[in-house]
Amino acid sequence: MSAALEVIDVSLSFGGVRAVDHCSLKVEAGSITGLIGPNGAGKTTLFNIIAGLYRPDAGRILLDGEDITGLPAHVLFHRGLVRTFQIPHAFTSMTALENLMVVPPHQPGESLLATWFRPSLVRDREAEVRARAREVLDFLNLSHVMHEAAGNLSGGQKKLLELGRTMMTEARIVLLDEIAAGVNRTLLKELLAAIRRLNREADYTFFVIEHDMDMIGALCDPVICMVRGRVLRTGTLAELRKDPRVIEAYFGGDPMGEPHAVSLEAAAKESAPSAAPGTQREGRA
Repeated sequence: MSAALEVIDVSLSFGGVRAVDHCSLKVEAGSITGLIGPNGAGKTTLFNIIAGLYRPDAGRILLDGEDITGLPAHVLFHRGLVRTFQIPHAFTSMTALENLMVVPPHQPGESLLATWFRPSLVRDREAEVRARAREVLDFLNLSHVMHEAAGNLSGGQKKLLELGRTMMTEARIVLLDEIAAGVNRTLLKELLAAIRRLNREADYTFFVIEHDMDMIGALCDPVICMVRGRVLRTGTLAELRKDPRVIEAYFGGDPMGEPHAVSLEAAAKESAPSAAPGTQREGRA
């Protein structure tokens, strides 16, 4: 299996703080790869580097073997690398259907001249986009809120809609940042089922940050544990559960020191601060 995404010796500092420290990892094509670690480990900062928000001080990012280091997010979007956020970024006053319809690029309706001189082209393309958006909403079991303003949706429905926006693109790899945060267990099951189907049926590759170890265990293989800006261990969740360095890292001690006698799940809960649904739980993560 080839690497869809490769991070090679990447570093980034903010002032005197090294957020990502010579980090190297691979995400295999067709996988659902998990990324775990305590708050402040550098997970979201690494996502922001990969997604083009930050330019690294050193190192390279490869997408299907092509160097994309420092490319802006809109360029990466057209190359099939998209992401979701801890806090969903929907157009709150637009309907769920409209939120999906604005995603596909280069629609002829974006051109004033096309609306004047080629109205049939604009209508035909809009009909195609609307039909695709309806298919996506049906896939995600959101058809019943199709005409509801996105701002009125529940936290879980907003996360599903965010996933739906990635489906309106020709995505090759999707970065999911704490997709389970603020989602009730019923909708979380639907969200996980949608991710599995996209991975299995549409060959999406997913790279997932998450504190919920039940979700990571049910969804991801392999799992990468990141600590202090670099990779500590890669393996199955079962393997990471048995690694005393991983458990120790969640308590902020020396990962090479004597471990606490607790489970990884308990450590993750200790690390993840409580937050109201839909609010950001992680700062420099």
